Amino acid sequence: MTRGERFVLPAALGAGYFFLYLPLAIVIVYSFNESRLVTVWSGLSARWYGELLANDRILDAAGLSLGVGLCAATLATVLGTLAGVAMARFGRFRARFLFAVLLAAPLVMPEVVTGLTLLLMFVTLEQVVGWPDGRGFATLVLAHASFGLSYVAVIVQARMAMLDPALEEAAADLGAPPARVFRAVTLPLLLPAAAAGWLLAFTLSLDDLVIASFTSGPGATTLPMYVFASVRLGVSPQVNALGTVLVGFAATLGLVAWAIWRRTAR
Repeated sequence: MTRGERFVLPAALGAGYFFLYLPLAIVIVYSFNESRLVTVWSGLSARWYGELLANDRILDAAGLSLGVGLCAATLATVLGTLAGVAMARFGRFRARFLFAVLLAAPLVMPEVVTGLTLLLMFVTLEQVVGWPDGRGFATLVLAHASFGLSYVAVIVQARMAMLDPALEEAAADLGAPPARVFRAVTLPLLLPAAAAGWLLAFTLSLDDLVIASFTSGPGATTLPMYVFASVRLGVSPQVNALGTVLVGFAATLGLVAWAIWRRTAR
């Protein structure tokens, strides 16, 4: 490595981290600003965290987002795992190309188009069969699971491609039926990929704004929708406090995952 490369690479890395994390640092600092005006510093204070905990609308939106994320990620993991196994192990089957296209469509389709098509589907179902009765928790779960399962399927399919088929064949040769082979051999090997897919689907659901705006009703406001509506009327110090809490939560999960990885790697 030349002297120029030794200087350029750390400088580029530092500039990238500076660009990514400076806005987060500003949000964290101004969450402790005593002033109601987020651009005017008037001293240290934790008053906005107290007001955040007393804001029922934010707490209700956060609870809805967490509930939708948990249910949607679980449903997406189950369906996405089955889809990934089918794509990796079933070889050529009728309508495989169509199935692959439909599975990959949410990955490349604009969120506006996805949200609009889901809205039209829910409205049509309500007119034809009477369900869903309006839009709320159930429609949000189905909408988020519909695009989350595509990410899970991609991860599980990649994991299946790395597994040795001889392990499953050996279990079958010993007399295990296909269901038991999947439950006792394949599924344990897929658990890390399924867990990664679940976390990704949960994160995408928790962060989604566009699709949730199409598939939610008046009584179902997710946390991103509430924050977006609040920012449009002017940034509130409570939003900075909320952002700091979310950053701290994500950092804590990252540290816990890193500690578990270090312990298991020894």
